[in-house]
Amino acid sequence: MFTKLFLGLVAALFALFGAVSLANPIGMAESLGVAVGGPNGAYELRGIYGGVSLAAALLFAAGAIRPSLTLPALWFLIVYMGGYVFARVFALLLGPAPTSVYIGFVAFEVFVLAGALVCLRAAPRR
Repeated sequence: MFTKLFLGLVAALFALFGAVSLANPIGMAESLGVAVGGPNGAYELRGIYGGVSLAAALLFAAGAIRPSLTLPALWFLIVYMGGYVFARVFALLLGPAPTSVYIGFVAFEVFVLAGALVCLRAAPRR
């Protein structure tokens, strides 16, 4: 039951972030202190943060609803968030540290990765 709730919550958060990023990619980036330049900047943000986040939200929602998609959804979440967390740790080693606003974003990624790992560990083996 925890896994279904977890995937449902993550799906809702990804859908919200994806919708905001699709509708206002420049505003989303600016809220994180990221400057976007050039004519392709908004297109890139819409694709990566809007489109990919919305597609991921669909997979997480499907994993919450359909037992056959729970493990694929958890594995995708682990790989996706694991990539972000790995890159953030590597970036810290290269310096400088992110702003306090951005640290909240990083904390979310770590929390979701940890939650997905807990859910995967608790998942029944087939």
